[in-house]
Amino acid sequence: MNKKNFSKYEKARILGARALQIAMNAPLLIKLSPEDLEKIKFDSLKIAEVELNSNILPISIKKPFPEKKEEILKKAKEKKMSDAQKEEIEAKEVEEIAKEGEIMELARPEDEESEDDSENDED
Repeated sequence: MNKKNFSKYEKARILGARALQIAMNAPLLIKLSPEDLEKIKFDSLKIAEVELNSNILPISIKKPFPEKKEEILKKAKEKKMSDAQKEEIEAKEVEEIAKEGEIMELARPEDEESEDDSENDED
C-alpha cells in the first residue's frame, strides 16, 4: 500500500509497531550501510521511517466502510400546543422549582447579613 493512502494516525501506528520490532532485534527489511546507520544514530524509529518510505513494509491497513441503510427516515412528530398549555406547563415547573428551593432552604441575602452582624457583635 502506498504511504500516501495512510492517515497520519495510521502512519504513526505503523511506524511505532515497526520501530518496536526493530528495537527488539527484528531483521531489517532494507539494506543500510554502517555509515547510514551511524548517521541516523541507530534510531529504530528512523529506520522504520526509511522502510515505510521505500514501500517494503509487509503491514496492511483494513479500512471498513460504514454500512448503507436503505430505510427511509421519518420526521419526528411535534405535539402542537396552544399558548395556554405552554404557560400552564411553565407555571408547574416554576412551582416545582420553588418547592425544591424551600426544601433546600436557599440562602437569602437578608439572612446572611443578619448572621454577619451577629458575629461582629460577639467580637
